[in-house]
Amino acid sequence: MTKKPFSISKSIEDESLIRKFSVIFLVISLLPTLVLFYFYTQLSGTGSIQVSVKSLNFALTFIVLGVLLGYGTMRRIIKNLIDLVTSNKKILERILSPQKLKEMGSSKNEISILTHSFIAITSELEENVRELQLAKNTIYDVMNKVAKGMANMDQIETFLDLILETVTEAMSGQKGYIVRLELDSSFKIHSAHGVAQDINIDQLLSPDDITFIREVLKSKKVDIRTKDDVDWAQKFKSGIFELPFICAPLVKKDDILGVLIVSGRKMARDFDADEGDLMAHLAAQTAIAIENSRLNKDIEQTYFETISALALAVDAKDQYSRGHLDRVADCADKIGVRMGLEDNELKLLRDAARLHDLGKIGIPDDVLGKGSQLSVEEWVMMRKHPEIGESIIKPVRTLLPLCDLIRHHHEKLDGSGYPDGLKGNDVTPLVRIMAVADIYDAVTTDRSYRKKITPHEACNILRSMGSQLDQDVVDILAEIVEE
Repeated sequence: MTKKPFSISKSIEDESLIRKFSVIFLVISLLPTLVLFYFYTQLSGTGSIQVSVKSLNFALTFIVLGVLLGYGTMRRIIKNLIDLVTSNKKILERILSPQKLKEMGSSKNEISILTHSFIAITSELEENVRELQLAKNTIYDVMNKVAKGMANMDQIETFLDLILETVTEAMSGQKGYIVRLELDSSFKIHSAHGVAQDINIDQLLSPDDITFIREVLKSKKVDIRTKDDVDWAQKFKSGIFELPFICAPLVKKDDILGVLIVSGRKMARDFDADEGDLMAHLAAQTAIAIENSRLNKDIEQTYFETISALALAVDAKDQYSRGHLDRVADCADKIGVRMGLEDNELKLLRDAARLHDLGKIGIPDDVLGKGSQLSVEEWVMMRKHPEIGESIIKPVRTLLPLCDLIRHHHEKLDGSGYPDGLKGNDVTPLVRIMAVADIYDAVTTDRSYRKKITPHEACNILRSMGSQLDQDVVDILAEIVEE
């Protein structure tokens, strides 16, 4: 093993300040002391000093060189210390407030300044550690909520509200927006966080906002603006953008979907590049979720239209029941509107009415089109159509709410219906409406085995069924018929 040559200067250079000072002190003070000690021994021994001029010159030269060496070394150490203080002050100017710098600058003692510098830097590092820990916890919280939202994509708007709320709070933003690009190339705020509930968000987008959003989408890059961005503030008289803000495009490949915005900030610090990267990542994931939801809706809408076509095909096979599905849907919708149902309930009612006899696709044509009363065996077979219809739509997640209406549209409140013999409150309100509308259309249209009756007579028949049907629903239908 080869040893490195020993270097006194290098060894001293690497030592601590106290070791350096001790060595220099010895160099400066020990040499004169030794010379004086030599003179003292000469004087005490002989009473006189026997020193040649040559020896004296040599001793004095040695002392002067030692003092100069010590002075130069000490000066270099002190200069390095002052340079360290100066560089620290320049760094601190970018970190500390002017007030703290003023307090630190009031001292002329470099050691004191350096001490304050270390204390300030240590405090700043501790604060950064706390912020990093908070950021870590925040990001974990964001991803946890995103994961929960991704697990339930049935309601994309609810998922987007969750994403926006979480991102805005994580960024310490004052307000947050998701602005979507519509099919007609216009822009609409689909989600807003931190906005007063009495404010109409549809009126918040200004022409300047839209201009800026188009620029961001064109660049497909995150745009960060600070509080000092005077040029931007003068150019845009904005409605939703409040400095500082961060705006990230919602883009999936070449599909432009909108922007994710965090506007204003609860803390003094501006948004930085790291937060911009986080926003870009979240915006990309949000865009994927939006696009996947759209594709799922397209697929499920296609499936719904396909099975609706099948149901209509079954409906059209029988000349007597042709148009039954549309008529039941129309009748149920009118009853629902009169009862004050919500829009989503009315849609559910209409969709179920269009599919309620879908299961008849599994019933033989000779049974469906029989011109006389069904036999016991045929009637047992016919009673299977609600279950068959349910089994057809059940694999589609978004059509699951229709299962109850399709399976139970022949149930009666007294338990005499089929296929499950439900009674009382087990029969849901929408099923009660469907049952009344279905029977009403059946008796007011011609069948192969009987003639139709008038709407007034039909209402009387429905009333005569008493506890089998919801008579409140029957009364509403009668009001509609009599108008």
